[in-house]
Amino acid sequence: MGGGSGRAGERNEGGPGDDPVPPLVAHLFRRSAGRLVASLTAVFGPHRLDLAEEVVQDALLKALQVWPFQGVPGEPEAWIYRVARNRALDVLRREGRNVEEATDLAALEKVVGLPGQPPGATDDELSMIFMCCHPSLPFEARVALTLRTVGGLSTDEIARAFLTSRATVQQRIVRAKRAIGEGGVPIEVPGGAERTRRLESVMAVAYLLFNEGYATTQGENLVRSELCGEAIRLTRLLARHPATSGPDVDALLALMLLQASRLPARSSPGGELVLLRDQDRALWDRGLVAEGLARMTRAMEAPRLTRYHVEAGIAATHAAAPSWEGTPWDRIVDQYDLLMELAPSPVVAVNRAVAVAMAGDVDGALVALDRVDPSDLGDYYLLPATRGRLLGMAGRRSEAVVEYRRALLACRSEPVRRLILTRIDALEDSR
Repeated sequence: MGGGSGRAGERNEGGPGDDPVPPLVAHLFRRSAGRLVASLTAVFGPHRLDLAEEVVQDALLKALQVWPFQGVPGEPEAWIYRVARNRALDVLRREGRNVEEATDLAALEKVVGLPGQPPGATDDELSMIFMCCHPSLPFEARVALTLRTVGGLSTDEIARAFLTSRATVQQRIVRAKRAIGEGGVPIEVPGGAERTRRLESVMAVAYLLFNEGYATTQGENLVRSELCGEAIRLTRLLARHPATSGPDVDALLALMLLQASRLPARSSPGGELVLLRDQDRALWDRGLVAEGLARMTRAMEAPRLTRYHVEAGIAATHAAAPSWEGTPWDRIVDQYDLLMELAPSPVVAVNRAVAVAMAGDVDGALVALDRVDPSDLGDYYLLPATRGRLLGMAGRRSEAVVEYRRALLACRSEPVRRLILTRIDALEDSR
């Protein structure tokens, strides 16, 4: 993405705890690895996707070993690309393959910029995403492969996004790669009706990537802004490219922008979760709100509504509300009713129940939650945590504590765990 924290040949100053190299490499992995893998796959062929991933990871590891002593190069992404490219060529030579075309430096330099040029692999990234979303692959495999290859999510993160096991996701990715290699799936943006069909999978990838960043499912950090930023970047790419732009993409981008506008207020300086009702709305990014509402206006030119239109509408309702108390909850319930018609899911049902409670019908919300099958959510903490919240609102404190403790067993996000513990303490103190 551009310059680093030092120039080639310079050493980084400061103690071991001040070394900027590991965070920089982690940043490059999140923001650049997918682009670099796409570029190398375009050069060496889809059947060498594993090789492209392997050499990019090797290059990132080499950066961790070399940069602390030699300094961060002025164009770190171009440095990683060259190391990865050369490593790939070494592997292919050892295999006895003809790499004359692959060693055409002019062609390679056109794929990823050299120092002084912006790294530009937009078309390669789009082609990579559409390749991963090929219709010969099961839908879940398409999304998982793209999240792993282009988005840089770990297998565990993808498993949580899908509410499934790590082994299942790993199996999907391995089978998808094998199908691409054996089936000769091209790395390209298809045309006509085929492009329209595959765009739905591409949008699902960006959507899940944003959700994982907006409410990360593991670790100490509540929000991983780089994942939200990557999802927005990919969706902007779709919105700007004449082959993929349209009202549905505008709706998805509007949803992301409106949700991202609240990120500055969603966690405290200490990393604690701040609920929507307690957020300082002055911290919301009004520039993103304005851009999101403008995208929403364009999206409404669609001949039909999608889940992204409705979810963006819910986010827009929150963005326009002057306060928590001034939120039109009845309207939000109506929007969730429409979303349940277009894209029913247990998560949507749980969120709808919260809106029903906020509209004043806590008992009705609890009845609605009882209709949600816990097995549909696996070990996800959302259902018991929501039931605990609503039971607390209904004054059923002992039952609320039981549900919150169930949620603790499934929750892997430390900020959310701390919030649940705080709620348990408040309920027990009020007995």
